[in-house]
Amino acid sequence: MSRRALAILVLLLAPATRAVEGQEWPRPEVFAGGELENYLRYLQTLRVVPLYPWGLRAFSPTELDRLLPADTSHPWVARHAFADRPSFVWVSPAANVRINTTFPFGYNDGPVWAGRGVTLDVQGGFAARAGVLSLTVAPQAFLAQNAGFALMPNGASGNQSYGDGMSAGTIDRPQRFGAGAYARLDPGQSTLRVDWRKVAVGVTTANQYWGPASEFPIMLGTNAAGFPHAFLGTARPVDLWLLRIHGRLIWGRLAQSAFAAETAAAGVRFATAIAIDFTSRWVPGLEVGFTRFSHRFWPSGTPSLGYLLQMFRGGQGGGVNSPTENELASAFFRWVLPNSGFEVYGEYGRDDYNQDFRDFIGEPDHIGGYTIGFRKALLRPGERLLAVRAEVQNLQASRLAQARGWAPFYTHAGVHQGHTQLGQVLGSEAGVGGAGTVVAVESYTPSGRWTWSWTRILRQQRGDPLGAAPPDARGVDVQHMLAVERLVFRGRCDLLARATAIYELNRDFASDAFNLNVVVGVRAGLR
Repeated sequence: MSRRALAILVLLLAPATRAVEGQEWPRPEVFAGGELENYLRYLQTLRVVPLYPWGLRAFSPTELDRLLPADTSHPWVARHAFADRPSFVWVSPAANVRINTTFPFGYNDGPVWAGRGVTLDVQGGFAARAGVLSLTVAPQAFLAQNAGFALMPNGASGNQSYGDGMSAGTIDRPQRFGAGAYARLDPGQSTLRVDWRKVAVGVTTANQYWGPASEFPIMLGTNAAGFPHAFLGTARPVDLWLLRIHGRLIWGRLAQSAFAAETAAAGVRFATAIAIDFTSRWVPGLEVGFTRFSHRFWPSGTPSLGYLLQMFRGGQGGGVNSPTENELASAFFRWVLPNSGFEVYGEYGRDDYNQDFRDFIGEPDHIGGYTIGFRKALLRPGERLLAVRAEVQNLQASRLAQARGWAPFYTHAGVHQGHTQLGQVLGSEAGVGGAGTVVAVESYTPSGRWTWSWTRILRQQRGDPLGAAPPDARGVDVQHMLAVERLVFRGRCDLLARATAIYELNRDFASDAFNLNVVVGVRAGLR
């Protein structure tokens, strides 16, 4: 790292003054999985923000109207004007510099892929709102130096030699995006939508975050770029007296990277998915839901009615992967104990059909797994919000899964791209047959935020799960990460610095490796 970069990092990690009164920013930037959405989620557990289902993100402008802090006791009240309802506002321009010293590293950062070396990314745009109509245009661009490093041999040649080391033929997940610099311009968090009474309809390329997870979502999150899709659903939960139901249907287009093996339909897939979230007046703070997602090769003409209604059809069963269809499903819950500052959540997901009911009750974890987590927040009014969160995901091969074949989660032998968009997993970075754990402590003050975290990701594993083969001392490739992050409010700018030390045991089933990941960023407030 250069002396200039080190000096900037030290400056940003230094103590800062309190935010200046009158420097409030408007609220259109409450993007799925983003800084402000995470902050509002903590406030909800303290009942500073009203109870509302969190399993279908991103939130619309009308939903954000319902998520306003109920009082002014929270530490960022002087910085963010959540109560503002502007008809037009700039999406604050932001720029980040990411550095990896040894190998690519980064996840839950949308379309950005940070290779070895330096990666630059920028974002900006605007948001407008008039009655039931709202528009956000927030593209993002990045340029990765993509310096060379040792690849895990996958037996392929040409562009496909850059593919995944273990599952190159069943998932589009390159180890490296080519031999030179890699750049993309992505539509980012852009959305055009109409929220009329209880109905929402629109088109978007924004990331969707389905389920309650904050680091390792099973179905959809921010690990990859959002994909272009149309949606139809509820603008807010519909009260059916016993239950309130909030749902969304989507129809979209998924693309592959230049390093994928798929040739059918020119690598383009038709995506359709559904998410339903239930709450009840009888158990405040509890939500229960499910999701289902289908990949199919893009048809030669206009998608048929069968394509559009795929979410209302049963699976093919039979225990055999369809050569033209890949489906995933999950069920989840989240329970916020009102006024306690505490929430607990979990999600169970499957990446394969059941042969029948007997198969379901016999092997419920066949190509399946779970995410569980909790959050706890304490608020000292006007001064500090201290929080701890922890999350565990396990999508590894199960010892119970012996009655029929097993494949890593998110992969597929028929639709060879797996559950991906442009070479990145749509769900959890830790989930391709692996596992992840994170424990983080966060401190919010009027001057910004500190976050300290430890993360473990099981990247890949090999060997015989029955233990019949000889022991493999290097059969588990696992990363341990220690990170410190500082967000500082200075005038009209948010300054960010993060340093992550990654020690990887048995990288690509070979020797250990160490990588230092540094991120320095700035976001400028505009009116």
